[in-house]
Amino acid sequence: MISRRKFLKAVAAGFALCSFSNFPAFAYHDNQSRTLSMYNIHTGEDLNVTYCMSGRYDQDALESINYFLRCHCTNEVKEIDVGVIDLLCDIKDTMETDQQIHIISGYRSSVYNELLISQGKGVAKNSLHLSGLAIDFSLEGISTNDIFQLAKSFSAGGVGHYPEFVHIDVGKVRYW
Repeated sequence: MISRRKFLKAVAAGFALCSFSNFPAFAYHDNQSRTLSMYNIHTGEDLNVTYCMSGRYDQDALESINYFLRCHCTNEVKEIDVGVIDLLCDIKDTMETDQQIHIISGYRSSVYNELLISQGKGVAKNSLHLSGLAIDFSLEGISTNDIFQLAKSFSAGGVGHYPEFVHIDVGKVRYW
């Protein structure tokens, strides 16, 4: 029987060779648990949560993730698309790291987005963060370039590379 680790590596390699723009990040989680360990750099909060077991999403766990990824400026909570949560988990699992995911931005309220625009931060007026479709993150000890390259291999949405973090979203496939 093939191990989960070998399976993930094989699937990631396959995605690197092929482009499936509308293909889900992974279809392996029918019988697998999906767990995230995260640290929010703005609120100082930690969250360790198993949000999917045996192919079934745990609504209470997803609500915990929604709250954890709330806009840190306004404390406004928005439902985060499960596709971007799964993509984040897929990246973490493929990286085979036990490090917490450092969250820079999940949901971003329109008030906070406008503030960032007014400060010249270069954020998009119609950012997918406003719809709960994007996450900015880093993994301690792993270069943002390595994360960026892996995230691109999934062809699951937009991937942006910044010096201190990587942006992922489940919008159109594009890279910057």
